[in-house]
Amino acid sequence: MSDLSNDPVVELNGARYMRDARGAYVPVEQVKPADKLEDEVVRKVMRFARELSDQIARFRGHTFEDLNAFQSLLEQEYGADARKGGRKGNTTFQSYDGTMKVQVAIADLIVFGPSLQTAKKLIDACLIEWGGESRPEIRALVNSAFAVERGQINRAGLFGLLRLDIDDARWASAMQALRDAIRVIGTKSYLRFYMRETADAPWAAVTIDLAAA
Repeated sequence: MSDLSNDPVVELNGARYMRDARGAYVPVEQVKPADKLEDEVVRKVMRFARELSDQIARFRGHTFEDLNAFQSLLEQEYGADARKGGRKGNTTFQSYDGTMKVQVAIADLIVFGPSLQTAKKLIDACLIEWGGESRPEIRALVNSAFAVERGQINRAGLFGLLRLDIDDARWASAMQALRDAIRVIGTKSYLRFYMRETADAPWAAVTIDLAAA
């Protein structure tokens, strides 16, 4: 883990150094002022980021503990059937006045097996066979689904292909290969928070995700 201390300068044999990205120790006087200032700004921001990350992690843990404790109380009072939870454990908790709610969403963790390549070959064969008769939006969806960015497949695009209603035997085989490639390796729980002014007003998300803020 990188050192996030206030002072990145180290003393060796009475001299002061800063370590560069290659691990070499550079005399402080040889480091450009702009590089020193950038280092200072980054370290300051990262200290706050780490503190906020730790705080969010604690908040997430406490939230799940509180919700699970409430679920346990329901079971003790009214029996196991009283536990909240929809499909796959998705649950919504709401304030009495209807202005606040907390949602727990359970999502599958999915990877794609080797038959995904078979599906891609069959889909490509369909597009070649259809030629100019294939709709441009289908080609765009296929290109998006199999566009590999940073080593990741576009999962939303792949599931979009499964929703297409195309009457073609080869396409049907491709979709079966795609379904066979889908492997659920676990689940992950997500918390979502909402508020509104009155019980009949639209919900507004309480944003905790930094990227969506």
